[in-house]
Amino acid sequence: MNTLETLAHTIEARKSADPDSSWTARLLAQGPEKAAEKFGEEAVEAIIEAVKGDRAALTREAADVLYHLLVMLTAREVTLAEVLAELDRRAGTSGIAEKAARTP
Repeated sequence: MNTLETLAHTIEARKSADPDSSWTARLLAQGPEKAAEKFGEEAVEAIIEAVKGDRAALTREAADVLYHLLVMLTAREVTLAEVLAELDRRAGTSGIAEKAARTP
């Protein structure tokens, strides 16, 4: 199991934790919309650090983005395995061709 899989399992386990003792449980208790909002905030912070060129800060923010992405996915009952399967499905396909094949 890799780090992201371990984190995804931890987040899933925290769904039933006390929101007063777990940040993850607190986010999940606030609903999918709050999880999505927090993911968006972290993504913007990562963008800012990428533009500034601070590698250490970008690394920290990227970790926050991955964590909050997994929380958002969990809030909508989408598993990391499903996301990875989608990436596997796309492997070897040009991004341009993949986008063109999407149905509107």
